[in-house]
Amino acid sequence: MTTPGKPVILFKHPAPRFREELRAGFELVDFDLADGTPDDALRQAGRILVTSGSYGAFADEIAALPALELICCVGTGYDGVDLEAARARGIRVTHAAGTNAEAVADHAFALALAVLRDIPMFDARARAGGWRPATETRPPMNGRPMGIVGMGGIGRGIARRAEGFAMPVSYLARAAKPDLPWTYVDDVVELARQVDFLMVCVPGGDATRHMINAEVLQALGPDGIVVNVGRGSVVATDDLVRALKEGVIRGAGLDVYEDEPNIPDALKTLANVVLTPHCAGMTDGIHAISAKLMRRNIEAFFAGEPLVTPIPEMAEAPSAAE
Repeated sequence: MTTPGKPVILFKHPAPRFREELRAGFELVDFDLADGTPDDALRQAGRILVTSGSYGAFADEIAALPALELICCVGTGYDGVDLEAARARGIRVTHAAGTNAEAVADHAFALALAVLRDIPMFDARARAGGWRPATETRPPMNGRPMGIVGMGGIGRGIARRAEGFAMPVSYLARAAKPDLPWTYVDDVVELARQVDFLMVCVPGGDATRHMINAEVLQALGPDGIVVNVGRGSVVATDDLVRALKEGVIRGAGLDVYEDEPNIPDALKTLANVVLTPHCAGMTDGIHAISAKLMRRNIEAFFAGEPLVTPIPEMAEAPSAAE
């Protein structure tokens, strides 16, 4: 039974910090279509669903919630949400755009440096009591060209950091950004051809699936490093493994994967790739910040006001995430 006067928020994602933020004023209910949770009365009352890019919101789930009007994603990603099904019902979708952009930009740079300077190998050697041969050198990062795929908050953060390394910056986005000082390139293959570092920070989904493929990696070349902190689906894993094994590119730094939380064994065995378990945005206080942003979106929804952070495809005006 619903609590009189309290709107129902359905949680497909565990999201304990978000539940804590929303507990006052709302009735929070677990949602799992497979096991019949919640009962029909609560499904009929649920106007809001909390999920994430990985947990998703599938067409059959959306169809099972006749009152659903708003889907809130706990993170930046929303690639698991069936946007076609949502649009067909006029259901809006929000995400935590911008909350962890600076942290992810930090992590992207850390991955690039770790690959270029082979930090994991040197760390393992030092722990084993070894030392470096006098002739064993690594290339510098300073001054080398960087390409950024996606010029939202993360992309802009990466670009600013690159400037500190005197790196020429080029980028690919939905359109050129006249307010930005960096060079716009409208083709990902051409962008890869021009740079030594290809930093990937675009959302997942059909529009970006396998955008980074064999052709792009070939254009990046044997001195090139690709870093992916966007979504795993953006990079064609088989093409990347082949390029790493055959020396088509120098290396890769990855925080996201196509079949999370599974990381392919083929990647784990390669010495020229640095792997982290989708933790780029996991900084102190991030869940509290994101939870408060979700509450602001929900309050705007009930007040009939524009959402604070709609996903770019549903934004009333250009979003900072674009």
